[in-house]
Amino acid sequence: MNKIFEIPLYPYARHPDQDATPPARRKVVIVGAGPVGLAAAIDLAQQGIEAVILDENDRVSFGSRAICFAKRTLEIADRLGCGAPLVDKGVQWNVGKVFMDERQVYDFNLLPEDGHRRPAFINLQQYYFEDTLVSRLRALEAKGAPISIRGGSKVTSVENNTDHVRLVVQTPDGPYTLDADWLIACDGANSPTRQIMGLDFVGRVFEDNFLIADVIMDAEFPTERWFWFDPPFNKGQSALLHKQPDGVWRIDLQLGWDIDKVEEKKPENVIPRLKAMLGEAIEFQLEWVSIYTFQCRRMERFRHGRVLFAGDSAHQVSPFGARGANSGLQDTDNLIWKLRLVIDGHAPDSLLDNYDHERVFGADENILNSSRSTDFITPKSAQSRIFRDAVLDLSEHHAFARPLVNSGRLSMPCTYDGSLLNSPDALPQAPARTRPGSPCPDAPLGTDGTYLLDRLTSGFTLLALNTPVPDSLTIDGLALNIQTLRAEGALAARYLGEAPQGLYLIRPDQHIAARWPAYDETAVKRALARATGKE
Repeated sequence: MNKIFEIPLYPYARHPDQDATPPARRKVVIVGAGPVGLAAAIDLAQQGIEAVILDENDRVSFGSRAICFAKRTLEIADRLGCGAPLVDKGVQWNVGKVFMDERQVYDFNLLPEDGHRRPAFINLQQYYFEDTLVSRLRALEAKGAPISIRGGSKVTSVENNTDHVRLVVQTPDGPYTLDADWLIACDGANSPTRQIMGLDFVGRVFEDNFLIADVIMDAEFPTERWFWFDPPFNKGQSALLHKQPDGVWRIDLQLGWDIDKVEEKKPENVIPRLKAMLGEAIEFQLEWVSIYTFQCRRMERFRHGRVLFAGDSAHQVSPFGARGANSGLQDTDNLIWKLRLVIDGHAPDSLLDNYDHERVFGADENILNSSRSTDFITPKSAQSRIFRDAVLDLSEHHAFARPLVNSGRLSMPCTYDGSLLNSPDALPQAPARTRPGSPCPDAPLGTDGTYLLDRLTSGFTLLALNTPVPDSLTIDGLALNIQTLRAEGALAARYLGEAPQGLYLIRPDQHIAARWPAYDETAVKRALARATGKE
């Protein structure tokens, strides 16, 4: 059994801040050292912004928890300097299969086109994901980046003031007071920060329970996502099977609503269920067992003055669809560049209200998809079950029915249609997938192994495709990253379509802010002002 989650990676150590009078003041304090908090800190530190992580634990999460990390998350990790080790360790997959009873009714490919550096998904235990991010944090810290992590540090009080946040932090040596210009709460679904501030979720809790079992076994199942409706080993319910590294397999079994959770988690009750699924001949060892209830909920607002919420502390969705950790990384990807511009004086404080607007929009999209998945997986009426089963039967032989099958619509990056940061689309003949608000699709730039996303920096990029643009451009103190490329192949197909040329303004989070047929300095200045919240 893997013991990585038993090793302290950031043990408690007394810090000079604990003896500071008046209280020490830090630029950004992050509560929670899960994937979301670590990603936020790394992003800040890479851009020279001080980031301090406080976590009451001192090691990575117990159990694999989140395991499915989407292509967009891996692209964000590339920008954070740790995409390659995640992909190297993870199990890559693009194909999923759906079964009804014992029949395969159809399969799907989540990345049907070539020309992407990263796969549609990797499966990787959350403790490995966190370990990789902690290693990246330590590497930055060793190079003098303004980043640190403090284990054994539990936030017990949050005072949200006009110009700073005052915290009380409990440690093994007693409490101390710490001030922060900004606080980012990434402390999970049961967020103590949210509770301290008297805030809550709105949304649905679904009446069903699912057993998660991570088992170590030597099995010949392929590297695919397998989902069963009404399988013979879990009659009337559903099941899911995923492969992870190190011979670990994730199994989800639907249990129903009226159960004894304590009893169902006992090995003597879990093991017979797994043997019914896997067969008596397969030997396995339990690594981790948990029971969860579907919840599709969020905070009404993600920004509260100088306190910003991200990840599970801000929103919750059911695990089917892998929208939890993936949407959390998109939260930080959206937030950090805006926070940096505000801290550096290049944007008004109100730009952070747009973080709230865009990521609430993203959360609502995830909640909608997750709720639909849950309603399809766990029909609540006889009519709903008849409809679902008819769709599954038809999908085995008829393609038109397959889009109606919903075993968990898998995570996709959000397109911020309607964002106030978008400029009107001035290149409508180009593909809709690269309209303003969209995340940039990757594309190879030749045969040397370089990709478009490699060219997009932590600042704003002006991408010129088959059209001239100035060699350098600085607007209101912001130097734009100028990229002039000859568009052909996948790059032309994804960004130009029927247009012979085009110019794109791309945000630091690799979302498109504006596009035009050619360079116009006035239009670019206006679009940049809009994208930084000045218009």
